[in-house]
Amino acid sequence: MSRLAVLGITAGLALAAADCTPPPVVSAPPPSRPAPSVEAHASELAQRFVIVDGHIDVPYRLTQEPDAALDGSDNPAGDTLGDFSFRRARLGGLDAPFMSIYISAALQDTAGAAFAHANRLIDAVEAWTRRHPNRFEIARSPADVERIAAAGRVALPMGMENGAPIGSLDDLRHFFRRGIRYVSLTHGKTNALGDASYDSVRTWRGLSPLGRDVVREMNRLGILLDLSHVSDDAAFEILRLSRAPVIASHSSMQHFTPGWERNVSDSLARAIARNGGVVMINFGSSFLKTAYQGQQTQFQLRLNAALRQQGLSPKDAAAYPVYYAMRRLYPVGTVPDVADHIDYAVRLMGIDHVGLGSDFDGVTSLPAGLTDVSMYPNLIAELIRRGYTDADIGKICGGNALRVWREVERVATGG
Repeated sequence: MSRLAVLGITAGLALAAADCTPPPVVSAPPPSRPAPSVEAHASELAQRFVIVDGHIDVPYRLTQEPDAALDGSDNPAGDTLGDFSFRRARLGGLDAPFMSIYISAALQDTAGAAFAHANRLIDAVEAWTRRHPNRFEIARSPADVERIAAAGRVALPMGMENGAPIGSLDDLRHFFRRGIRYVSLTHGKTNALGDASYDSVRTWRGLSPLGRDVVREMNRLGILLDLSHVSDDAAFEILRLSRAPVIASHSSMQHFTPGWERNVSDSLARAIARNGGVVMINFGSSFLKTAYQGQQTQFQLRLNAALRQQGLSPKDAAAYPVYYAMRRLYPVGTVPDVADHIDYAVRLMGIDHVGLGSDFDGVTSLPAGLTDVSMYPNLIAELIRRGYTDADIGKICGGNALRVWREVERVATGG
């Protein structure tokens, strides 16, 4: 056999062997994980982001109820009073609820009464944090909020609801030293600083001379100016005077409650956005729809009847469990109602100017699914369903409020 023939046979055998070589084994891709449910994703975001709530009325409860009802984590089965406890805050992802140092307008007419009451409430918050140092700490800055939240505790910044205790700039400085980081200049009645949205008496047609000085000094000290509760004239005057962005700590959109000045009008909302500020949406039923204000009145009548049947007055300590039980039985409104306000505010003002200001423990009725601080994930889930991105939700939950607070600090330091 010739050499060429041998080479041909050899080559043929090689090709045949190559044809018989099995193909390389390609491993199958790992099975894809199912996408998390909307609810699971919402819960994860609530724990990931720093949630700042502009207004929770816990300090008033501290004067009415036992401390254990606010801590909650040692007795989950009994953690049913009120809208706030440590245990429920952790479940809901709440990191920084602004503690409302609420001053009733009834104290405005007695010299020194508002000042003394404000100090008592601050004392109560301080004592509470001393009793539970592993769970709560007063926050005086955005940096404090982030540090406390990172440690797994709840930060407690404080805001004054009603500037009636401020009779001078020295009083304002005193409360700044005590930890007050925002002031709502009025509450239910016009006072020495300015006109109130709830009051038909408009003494100042905006701010008083002292009120204007207080605005300037708040800028200098680094205290957030809160437009909730002031009249529209006073709000626009604050915006003209302030060198720093403002907040509305617990107000919703007047579009849904036409003519109700306690909520933010479209023109005021646009002005707040131009100022760089943020409107923190209130969850209270009366803030959500005009129709709900009537339903809230019906709830109050039902509650009063239930208390009378048990021989109780609304001020009795034993009335609180009845009130909270009935409020859970008869919610007014829905989570989508609150999301509607957020949608409207975002369209009107932009995503950078909207936040959360629940008014927990400060309103008569709340919507189903948002009746305490464990339920922020329900609202987040609704926002996810409406197409909000994770980044959008982070801004609404707390990023916008912290940005404004940092800018207020920057203005105060001359940065």
